[in-house]
Amino acid sequence: MTGGLDRTKLLAARFRAAQDRPYLATALFSLTVVESRQVPTMGVDRRWRCYVSPDFVDRLPVPQLAAVWIHEVAHLLRDHHGRADQLSDAGRHDHFRVNVAQDCEINDDLLADQLPLPVDRVEPKTFGLPDGLLFEQYLPLLPPSVVGHEGIDCGSGAHGLGRPWETGSSGGVSEVEAGAIRRDTAQAVRAHTRSRGTVPAGWARWAADILEPRVDWRRALTGAVREAAAWASGAVDYTYHRPSRRSSAMRTVVLPSLRQPVPRVAIVVDTSGSMGDAQLAAALAEVSGVLRAVGIGGNRVTVLSCDADVHVVRRVHTVGEVQLAGGGGTDMRVGVSHALKVRPHFVLVLTDGYTPWPDAPLESTRVIAGLIGGNAPQPPSWITTIQIDD
Repeated sequence: MTGGLDRTKLLAARFRAAQDRPYLATALFSLTVVESRQVPTMGVDRRWRCYVSPDFVDRLPVPQLAAVWIHEVAHLLRDHHGRADQLSDAGRHDHFRVNVAQDCEINDDLLADQLPLPVDRVEPKTFGLPDGLLFEQYLPLLPPSVVGHEGIDCGSGAHGLGRPWETGSSGGVSEVEAGAIRRDTAQAVRAHTRSRGTVPAGWARWAADILEPRVDWRRALTGAVREAAAWASGAVDYTYHRPSRRSSAMRTVVLPSLRQPVPRVAIVVDTSGSMGDAQLAAALAEVSGVLRAVGIGGNRVTVLSCDADVHVVRRVHTVGEVQLAGGGGTDMRVGVSHALKVRPHFVLVLTDGYTPWPDAPLESTRVIAGLIGGNAPQPPSWITTIQIDD
């Protein structure tokens, strides 16, 4: 057993890491050092505290300690604990396996950057796996022989499970501050790439995801349909089918009552030659789930198959009953115009975007465009647009 923590050596290693990889400097100096003899090596918690074993610092040279600093801050920058929280119960039950998968995600980039990680590290080739995957992809690929080992534990800042040596949830870096650190680091990575071009591919991809986040199109589509359905449900009108109860006070006058309609939706499906069957099937499956989620069913859904003309118009109980036809040119204006004949409250158009659109907003009807595939031309600004990945 040695004496206390050699902070001079530890902080010299952090300084070296920041000097050699300046784009990580903000993140590295955001970590608070906490000495602990319980932690096996070094580990981080969700609040950006770095727990350090004095014995571990004593036995590693400064260059390897610098690499470990970068390894630990990478767990936090890549939000490993937040992503681990999203795993299924079966996926996160063994925090050691999760930690190993996360180390595989990080260490392939660090080794490609020629960082001198300790020899007892894990990396994808340790298990015969390819480089460049995310930890969620590595996790199910790890062999059953990967079982708990007390020597690998990067703390709750990695696998998400609180550890005995961690000091609690107060203090440290907040989630808002952590988000700002990630964005600042991502901008530094991008600037470093433009000036020197020496950032590993994994860090470049991470920076792109932070600065240009991909929106979950399923969530966006659900939100757009929910909003349109709520707007339609609020469009009350007068009806004489059920006279107003106030008519009893006016014997010679029949007053109308207010009614709140159940939303009607028309789905215009682009079946032109540029649309793939797999794309259409995936999009229709998602639309079916969205309509069920917002309570639109029965005979309230009309689906139109359209390329440059409308081929099939059918009122369906489920989107699974849809029959698609076409395969020619593309003009969704025809489909939208035909859809208006059923007086829908909103029209959902599924297309690759290579089509002309109506010139002006439709009266009393909202339009949502689900653009399937990348690089699709954008519809007019008055159309709610959701980008649907291939």
